[in-house]
Amino acid sequence: MVSLNEYFCTMKIVVIAFIAVFLSVKAFAQPSFVDYQMKFPHVAFAAKQKEDTLRKQFEAKGLQWPVRQMYIRSFKYDSQLEVWVRNNNNEPYKLFKTYKVCAMAGALGPKRIEGDYQVPEGCYYITEFNPKSEYDLALKLNYPNESDKLLSDSLRPGGGIYIHGSCITVGCIPIMDEQIEEVYLLAANAKNNGQDFIPVHIFPVRYNNKQSLDYLTKTAKDDEDLQHFAVKLKEIYDYFEKEKRLPVISVNKEGEYVFM
Repeated sequence: MVSLNEYFCTMKIVVIAFIAVFLSVKAFAQPSFVDYQMKFPHVAFAAKQKEDTLRKQFEAKGLQWPVRQMYIRSFKYDSQLEVWVRNNNNEPYKLFKTYKVCAMAGALGPKRIEGDYQVPEGCYYITEFNPKSEYDLALKLNYPNESDKLLSDSLRPGGGIYIHGSCITVGCIPIMDEQIEEVYLLAANAKNNGQDFIPVHIFPVRYNNKQSLDYLTKTAKDDEDLQHFAVKLKEIYDYFEKEKRLPVISVNKEGEYVFM
């Protein structure tokens, strides 16, 4: 005959096991990030139109689809946005595609105050996916970052910086609608595969282009702060050009980007 204590112990084990199974099933049933994005008609339509082509383009470059990891870098003066991808942490990045930035606001140099129409320069990452943007689709950047908070206006540094479509800008990075749909899908899949922080580096110029570098030199000739800032960004650019990997970057108390 089973004692009362044994009965309650048995029932307790059964209840705990039931809860564990329930929670695991519930967790398993939760939609993935891509599944959630596909609930939005615009994203679902973009996937239907582009996913097969993207898969074939990945296969042609020896890359796994869907994308595992991606890195975005943009060049203001050269009006270009690059998407780099890789399969895992042990591989170097490969250039997947270069898109034209179709409009530009402001001039060379970082963003320092709300309303200056400047596109930021520096090291950022994607913080938000907006599938219902008035600019087609949009990926928000973490401006102001730690460097910006130290070097920009303390009360009004500005914000709301996106990579988006519609070819309109007052300080964002716009590309054509067909292109933002590709970039958005790539980023959504990278996040779905565990890349929570998709890096986005914005440079004033493509440093290996003489015409671009000459223009930066001319623009910054009377501005020591701009010269110094551009040199720090060039160190990041040079490292990636050589290694095809991203350096670990920190910000010192002066707001400068430094390698760790």
